[in-house]
Amino acid sequence: MKFLLISGNPKSGGLCRALETAIENGARDGGAEVTRVTTGGVERCRVCGDGWGTCRDTHKCAFGAGAFDELQTLAREADRIAIVTPVYWAEASEGLLAFLDKLRRCEAFGGDGLRGKPVLLAASPGGSGNGLVSALDQLERFCKHTGANVFDFIGQNRWNAAYKQKAAYEAAKLLVTAPDNFGAR
Repeated sequence: MKFLLISGNPKSGGLCRALETAIENGARDGGAEVTRVTTGGVERCRVCGDGWGTCRDTHKCAFGAGAFDELQTLAREADRIAIVTPVYWAEASEGLLAFLDKLRRCEAFGGDGLRGKPVLLAASPGGSGNGLVSALDQLERFCKHTGANVFDFIGQNRWNAAYKQKAAYEAAKLLVTAPDNFGAR
C-alpha cells in the first residue's frame, strides 16, 4: 500500500508538522509505505494557450518538468493520499495551492489518476485558529473536481491539537486498512 502525504507546510516544526507526523505514523502503523512530499518548489499555473493548454487533453502540464511532474506521478501511483496544509489568510498555503491548481487542470477532464482515490484532508491554522473551515473547503473542492473521495477532514488548532493529532493518527491508520471500494456509490 503506497501512502502519499502531500504537505503545503514550509516549516520544519510547529503544529502543522506535528499533525503531518501523526498522519505519517498512523499510515505507517497501518502497514503503508509512506512518502512525504512538500509542494514549495512547484510554480503556479501559467494558464497557457486559450486557458487550457495541453493539460486538458494530455493530462500533463506543458511547463511541468521537474517538481510538478514528479509530484503528479507520485499522486497517480499512490493508493491513498493525505493533503495537509497550514492555514494562511483563511486558505491553504500558497505552495500547496500552486500544486493543486496545476494538478486539478491535469486530472479534472479525463485524467483518471485521482478518480475514486481516498484522500484525508487536514488543515492547521496557527495563531488565531481562524480560517480552518474555509481552507478545508478549498481542499474538498479540489477533490470534487478531480473525482477523489474525501475519507475524512481533520481540523487542528492550538487548543485542540492534543486530541486532533490522535484523531489524525487513527484516521490515517484506518484509511490504509479500509477496503479499496470504501467510497463506492
